[in-house]
Formats: sequence, C-alpha cells, structure tokens
Amino acid sequence: MAKPAAIVGQIILYGAFAAFIGYFATAPTYKQIPDDVALIKLSMSHLGGRECRKRTAEELAKLPPNMRAPLDCPRGRSDIKLVLELDGKPMFETVMHPTGLSKDGVSTVYKRFEVKAGTYRLAVKMNDNLVINRDFNFVKEEQVTLKPAQVLVVDFNPDKGGLFFQQAAAK
Repeated sequence: MAKPAAIVGQIILYGAFAAFIGYFATAPTYKQIPDDVALIKLSMSHLGGRECRKRTAEELAKLPPNMRAPLDCPRGRSDIKLVLELDGKPMFETVMHPTGLSKDGVSTVYKRFEVKAGTYRLAVKMNDNLVINRDFNFVKEEQVTLKPAQVLVVDFNPDKGGLFFQQAAAK
C-alpha cells in the first residue's frame, strides 16, 4: 500500500504539472503579425505553355494512322515569369521553373509579404510562355485596401479569368 505522504506528493506534483501546461496553453499570447500589419500571400501553381507546331500533310502521311496527331508538341513546358508590384514599385520578381524529370510539371510559387495596413495599387503580371518573345499575357491591377491582420491572396485560376485577388476578412 502507498503511504499517505507519497499520495499527497503525487497530487501536488501532478497539480503543478497541470498548472504549468494550462498556463502555457493560454499565455503568453502569440501574434503572427503585428497589430498594424496586413499580409499579401502569393500562392499559385500553373502549367507553363508549350510551343506546338502544325504538322504538314507530308509529315502526317509518313506516320502510322494511329499516330497522326495534327500538332507536334514537345513534352517540356516553358518557364513562367512573374512580377508583383506595389504602388508601381517592384516588390517581387521570379522565374518559376517546371517540375519533373522532363520539365513537364507544374510551376509553383508561395511567398508572403507583410505590409502596413492601408490602400495600395497592387499589380501582378505573368508570362506563362517565355519561348514566345512578348510582354505579360496575364495582368491584374487593382486598388486594394488592407485592414490590420487582413490577408490578401494572389492566385491564378483560368476559370476566373487568370490572375485574381481574394481578400479574407480581418480578425
């Protein structure tokens, strides 16, 4: 049988341990970002373009019937150039490379930027086919007002017209 002193000692130690865990479960308070700051999150995955060429009638005639695809497309995908500007000044610029052994996978970027709460002119420009020598084929520019602790997500979705901004409510 356990002695009463051992039982009391265990109760005290278990109580102290529970109080320690309880205190650090609620305090000190943790803030991911300061009170006067908002977040801009750039998060997108996109397949770069490919340069397909149309096969001639002679080329198609030389191929077996089951291989007569009118377009000849390489397996690899193009790099993607992406620029993020805040009030006309470059904030972030990158070239996203396709994944995969054959460079035929998706290109991905994730960045987060802390900015002071306020109103900004936000522009995102993307060229998803660097083989074609051109400017950006996707551009989204908008005046955004960010409240403290608010999150603005910059993403790409072809069903939504390409680049888009989505604001989460401030806490």
